[in-house]
Formats: sequence, structure tokens, C-alpha cells
Amino acid sequence: FTDMNMYMVPNPPIPGCPPGLEYLTQVTLAGFESNNKYEIRNSMGQNVFYAVEENDCLSRQCCGPLRSFTIRVLDNFGREVITVTRPLKCMSCFFPCCLQEMEVQSPPGNTVGYVLQQWHPFFPRFIIENENREPVLKLHGPFCGWSCLPDVDFEIITMDEVSKIGKISKQWTGLLREVFTDTDNFGIQFPMDLDVKMKAVMIGACFLIDFMFFENNQ
Repeated sequence: FTDMNMYMVPNPPIPGCPPGLEYLTQVTLAGFESNNKYEIRNSMGQNVFYAVEENDCLSRQCCGPLRSFTIRVLDNFGREVITVTRPLKCMSCFFPCCLQEMEVQSPPGNTVGYVLQQWHPFFPRFIIENENREPVLKLHGPFCGWSCLPDVDFEIITMDEVSKIGKISKQWTGLLREVFTDTDNFGIQFPMDLDVKMKAVMIGACFLIDFMFFENNQ
């Protein structure tokens, strides 16, 4: 950490906001750069969180992108503010029993929501649930998670599918980086007034999308 971060003072607590997530109440966009380690930045390119995957070598080598994992998200003070866990499950477009799911906690030990894959033979479909397992939002991706456009967008929509309120985007980083590295950039866009806990769940959803559709098998 830099000397500047050492002198920062935490924001006062906000009612209903998990400790460490106060900053998310003030933002609408976050960016990701990943290779099993993530830098989470605001729209001005400033680092606001860091995330690290916890896993063992056997899981990474044998299970590849299908592996279970725990991702710990830390703020600039080194506090763990979000914990994301994904159990090991097979993944197939043709078997509705092989569906991915993820739990998001903030602070660690306090569940704030879930990301559940919904079965569809061709299009990525997810349900975002709150801590009470109540559906709150939907997340719809393009055909098989891919797109002919430079950016691949997963739309965040309301449960009635009437309104699009944001998106998670896999952003094109250039031919050389896309072909020869496993470093990807993602952007998350959501309304300023979205429940801060749901913003944390959307960060977790971004990790899941990365592993399911863009993680390099090597």
C-alpha cells in the first residue's frame, strides 16, 4: 500500500450498509482486471478494492474454470469486505441439473445475496437473489456468452423483464492481450440508488461470468 492509503480515514458507518462497502453507495461503475487476482477500480481508474482467489493447485490443474473457489475482496485498509464462494459443479448447456451458483457475504459470515444460473440451451441466464433467497434481478447474456461485438454485455434487468438497469461487460483489450494473455477487463454499471448489498452481489456475479465464459483453460 502507498503512504497515501496509510493516512486515509474510513467513512462513518451507513445504516444498512455492510462495513467496508460505504464507497459502493457513491458509485455506478467499477472496472476489473484479472488473472486470479483482481483490481477493482472506479470510473476514474482509482483502485477501490482488491480481490484474490483462494484455491489449491490440484483444483486449478484438474478442474480449470469449473473449479470451486473462494474470492476475498479487500479494501484499501486491508479489511475483507466481501467474500464470494462458488461450489464445485459440472457445467453444461444441455443438462439443467448442472447449474452454477454463488454466495456473496458482506461482511464475511453475513450472506447478502446469491447468483443462480437458470437453465437455457443457448443463452446465459442468471437470477440475483437477496439474503432471504428472494429473486431481485435477472442477468441475461448473449448467445453462449459470446458476441460478435468487441464488448460482451450481460444485461441487468428487472424481474418482470421490462427495464434494463445496468450491465456487466467483458471489454475488448486488444488483439495481443486477448490472444496471448489471460488478463481480462470487465465493467459493471448499475444505478446509483441500487441497494449496496446488491452492488456487492453484482461484483460476485462478475467473477462468476469471468470463470464461466472467459477463463483460459491453461
